Amino acid sequence: MTRIAPLLQRNATYAAASTPAALAPPTLQTVIVSCLDHRLPPELVLGLEVGEAAVIRNAGGRITPAVLEDLAYLSFLSEQVFADQLGHAAQSLFEVAVIHHHECGTGFLADGNFRDRASRSTGVAEDRLLETLVDNPERTVRDDVARLLASPLIPARVPVSGHVFDIATGRLSTVCDVGVRVDTSSAVAAAQ
Repeated sequence: MTRIAPLLQRNATYAAASTPAALAPPTLQTVIVSCLDHRLPPELVLGLEVGEAAVIRNAGGRITPAVLEDLAYLSFLSEQVFADQLGHAAQSLFEVAVIHHHECGTGFLADGNFRDRASRSTGVAEDRLLETLVDNPERTVRDDVARLLASPLIPARVPVSGHVFDIATGRLSTVCDVGVRVDTSSAVAAAQ
């Protein structure tokens, strides 16, 4: 038996009771960006049900160029396709919650020798690997929230918060309350 076989059996049980959901924005209008670590399943940690939130996972839960591109597309989709369902008068399109955690496996990348070996083994440049490093989750989550709020790809109508998950206790703590990027383009246009 392969390792995926029991999971396929679980899927058969799920599919037997599942009903398809319509394409729509998540009901909680939230996107979670989190680490791919198996000890931090956002759906379980946050008690999410199907359809409540979108979840993006990568090494470290970092805000990488790919995550920025995904969020930019979700913003476009929200504005263009789901405007009626979201209520265009709403102040935000959706909220992004960035979650980092203690004991992250990317912490090994702080060691230059380990990072060099990882780079040679994976073909990923050391500087790219270093971008995923979470050695101090309170600091890195602040950095990533700031990166999101500063990105021109993310509309000002997308608030962002930052949180840290404690592997030992299962608790999530807020490090950065919801912040919103100030959109100066309309103010500049009005002044001209």
